[in-house]
Amino acid sequence: MKRLLATLLPILLIVVAVLIAGAMINARPAPDTRIPDIPLPMVRVQAVELQDLQLTVKSQGTVRPRTESMLVPEVSGRVIEVSPSFESGGFFEEGDLLLRIDPHDYRQAAVQSHSAVAAAELRLAEIRAEAEIARKEWDDLGSGEATPLTLFEPQLLQAEAALASAEAARGRAERDLERTAVRAPYAGRVRTKEVDLGQFVGRGARLGTIYAIDFAEIRLPLPDHELAFVRLPLGYRGEGETPAQPEVVLTAEFAGRVHTWHGRIVRTAGEIDPQSRMVRAVARVENPYARGADRERPPLAAGMFVEAEIVGRSVENVSVIPRSALRSGDQVLILDDENRLRFRDVTVLRLTPERAILSDGLATGDRVCLSAISAVTDGMRVRPHGSIDGGES
Repeated sequence: MKRLLATLLPILLIVVAVLIAGAMINARPAPDTRIPDIPLPMVRVQAVELQDLQLTVKSQGTVRPRTESMLVPEVSGRVIEVSPSFESGGFFEEGDLLLRIDPHDYRQAAVQSHSAVAAAELRLAEIRAEAEIARKEWDDLGSGEATPLTLFEPQLLQAEAALASAEAARGRAERDLERTAVRAPYAGRVRTKEVDLGQFVGRGARLGTIYAIDFAEIRLPLPDHELAFVRLPLGYRGEGETPAQPEVVLTAEFAGRVHTWHGRIVRTAGEIDPQSRMVRAVARVENPYARGADRERPPLAAGMFVEAEIVGRSVENVSVIPRSALRSGDQVLILDDENRLRFRDVTVLRLTPERAILSDGLATGDRVCLSAISAVTDGMRVRPHGSIDGGES
C-alpha cells in the first residue's frame, strides 16, 4: 500500500498543478485590441497667387569693339615721330596724330608739282593767245573754212589736258604729304603697336591695330525656344520703322566684385549659327570706358566676359511654382479643403532650371504640393506642413 501511494502521489500533484495553472490562465482578463494610429504624410505646400510678370532671357558673351581697324601707312618712309598715346592700351581722339613719316621727299615732290602746274598754266595761256591771234588773222585774210590745226584747236586741247594732268599730280603730291602724318580715323584705343621710332615702313605695312570706343558690342546667343519671350529687332528688308530695342543688363565679376552695365539689343546677326542653331542678338553699350555712378566700376573693356539678362515680354495672370512641383510635365498636385491630394492639369508657359511659369490651370488661393511623394493616389489625405491634423486616412 505504501509503495502504491508513493507511486501515485507525484502523478496526483502534477495533475493538480496542471488544473490550477489552467484555471489561472482562464481567469486572466482578455487583452485590449486596438488599431494603431498611422500618422498622415506631411507635405510642404505653396499658396498660389496670380501675378503680372516681366519675363527675362539670360545669355552670356564676350565684349567686342564696335569697329576694329588695322592701321597701315599710305606712303613709305622712316618713322620720325610717335605719339605717346600710340601704345598698347593708349586712348586717342579722332584726328589725333599717332605717328609721322619723314615728309622731306614728299614736300619736295609737292613743290615740283606746283611748279609743273604753273608751267602748264603758262603754256595754256600762250596757246590761247596764239589761237585768238590765228582766229583774227583768218577772219581778216583767210578764205573758206579754216582747219582745226590752223586755229590751234588741237594745241589748245593738249595744253588743257597737260594742265589737268599737272593739277592731278599736284593733288596726289599734296595728299602724299598729308599722309606722312598718320592720324586717328575715330576716337579709340590701341590694341597692338608694331612699329616704333626710326623704323622704315612701306606703303601698306602693318603699323598696329586700333578699335573704336564710342560703344561696345556683345553677341549673345539665344536658343530658339527662348525667342518667344523677347522682342528682337529681326531686321526686315525695307522696314521703315525703328525696330524694338529691348533693354539688356550686363554683369561681370572684376576684382572680387560684381559690376553692372545697361545697354540695348540693337540688331541680330546676319545668320543663324549653323552648329548650335542659335540666333545671336547684338547688345550695345554706349561709352563703355566712361566712369559710372559707381566709381569703383571698371570700364567695359574688349575681351571681358559678361552675363546678360534681356528684358522680355510682359505676361498677365500667371502663377510661378518650383519646377520640381510639376508631375508628368503638365500636372501638379493640389490640396483641397479636406487636405486631400488632387491631380490638376496645367498649361506651362515657360520652364527655367528653378521654376515653372504657368499660364492656366491654377487660381489664386490654390495650394500646390511641393513635396515629392513616391506613391500618390487621387484623394489621398495628407497633413500640410504646420498642421496637427492626425485623423485617419
